[in-house]
Amino acid sequence: MSAEVDFLTGMAQAISTMTLYEDGHPARERAIDRAYAALTDLQDESVTRAFTFLGDEIVMDSRPLRELKHWDWGGRLAGVGIQRLELTGRVTREDFDAFLEEAFNRLTGAMVSSAAVRQGRPTNIRYGEVGLRGRDEAEGTAGEAVSLATLGYSLEEEIQAIEWLHAELKDERQLHLLEAEGIVRSLSVAMHGDRAFLIPMLRLKEFDQYTVTHTLNVAVLTMALAEYLGLGPREVRGFGIAGLLHDLGKVRVPLEILNKPGKLSEQERLVIETHPVEGARIILQTEEHLDLAAVVAYEHHIRIDGGGYPGLRYPRSCHQASNLVHVCDVFDALRTHRPYREAWPTERALGIIEEGAGPEFDADIARAFVTMMRQWEDRVTEVGTDDPELRLGGRKEPEASAEAP
Repeated sequence: MSAEVDFLTGMAQAISTMTLYEDGHPARERAIDRAYAALTDLQDESVTRAFTFLGDEIVMDSRPLRELKHWDWGGRLAGVGIQRLELTGRVTREDFDAFLEEAFNRLTGAMVSSAAVRQGRPTNIRYGEVGLRGRDEAEGTAGEAVSLATLGYSLEEEIQAIEWLHAELKDERQLHLLEAEGIVRSLSVAMHGDRAFLIPMLRLKEFDQYTVTHTLNVAVLTMALAEYLGLGPREVRGFGIAGLLHDLGKVRVPLEILNKPGKLSEQERLVIETHPVEGARIILQTEEHLDLAAVVAYEHHIRIDGGGYPGLRYPRSCHQASNLVHVCDVFDALRTHRPYREAWPTERALGIIEEGAGPEFDADIARAFVTMMRQWEDRVTEVGTDDPELRLGGRKEPEASAEAP
């Protein structure tokens, strides 16, 4: 058992034991002693750690803890406002006791004890809420003294992972599901890494980086829209993976066609229009568990009125995930510089989505997307791929709007 799993398991066991025995009982003290020993072992490896509880997912720093995939304590802690737990330095036994007492009180609905007061003084164990609420609302009454730091977060590893996935497929190797899942989990951590929900959007540096940049942006927008619509964590991740892989078929399209500055010939247009079928084929041939992603790869250019491509012999409705990705795909494409046109301003791109609600896009989803982007405008954080470090975690500066090139 890894040190981080040992710590979280010991912490849960200690809180469980606290429900059975009074303060000072030997069994209770032994359980807390074991949990603190596990914490000490964890901090011997690294003094600073950050745990995020996202639905049924447990993430340490930016790495999902697969050993705790079905651990129900993450959801229980998140449910009482402990969605993030940070170790910022060596934690004393007194501070650990205070945290356990506060967690116990929240979980059992007991009277708030002196733990809440002790949390107000300097301590190296910090906890609180993250998610879809603003800073003041997220802290709440019980957490007024909690001060989670604004978290720096890098997308460099995600970019490299996508480039590697695409390179593997160009060389006729297989799609790697674990890498795709890891990228989506990392994006989720970036989006929830501050007290307020963020939408991190990459800004294109060079035209030949468009596929990677667009892939990440569509995944982020799809996950944000899924959360905005009230979907659960599992669906949000599934839709995020579908968004991440929606253009996978383009790895088989020559770059000279993808990045052609002028009008495409009829033959070139037909080559481009093969990418939905090709993407679905790649996914189904290499990962049988990604049937939703295969469906989205196939359907994301099909219009509500039956137009688009590939053409359907018998008209039918597309999957909800395909409808979400379709909207996000078009919006990001419009707001990105391409060799044949300049990027469109955000409002102009949103206007196209509004006009297409009904004939091209699912009307309810299109309207929800436009409302989300306007309502959460201050949560869009743009990052340029030419920055020395791709750092996220704070609200955007006024000049870094979604309309920036």
